Amino acid sequence: MFNVSVIGGSHPDQKHYEMAYETGKLLAKEKAIVICGGLTGVMEAVAKGVSEVGGISVGLLPGETVKQGNDFLTIKIPTGIGFARNFLVIRGGEVVIAIDGASGTMSELYFALSSGRTVLALGDVVYENVGHQNGHFIRCADPADAVSKARKHAAEFRKNFVSELNFEG
Repeated sequence: MFNVSVIGGSHPDQKHYEMAYETGKLLAKEKAIVICGGLTGVMEAVAKGVSEVGGISVGLLPGETVKQGNDFLTIKIPTGIGFARNFLVIRGGEVVIAIDGASGTMSELYFALSSGRTVLALGDVVYENVGHQNGHFIRCADPADAVSKARKHAAEFRKNFVSELNFEG
């Protein structure tokens, strides 16, 4: 099992919605736990794909009630912290898949890169290198390419992250 954060816009066009849906199905088949913002658009599409294959999706919701989460989520966590939840969405994943998106997605993208995550981009994700970052930005050809790379980069992240932990007091 590995954790993948999926980020993207709440109002995608049909092409990006279908990409997110297919990505969710493929991630669930690979036994990935999918973490997202839990609302509409890309978040709903990826959770729908995960749900249809019997996988696990976690929605970190901006408000204080589970009612705002989409119907396809396995787990709904109301954070009550609005857009600040974007940071938690990123920190929950070992790798990030970005599909389309606007300003909220861009904040997540930069959180990911600054915290050492690899961002796998699908579709029309706009990115400009703005300086030193610890992560990597990789464009992917399609959902299958992104999911294949997600498994590899999640394992690398886990290996590097765990090797840096010191549990001795």
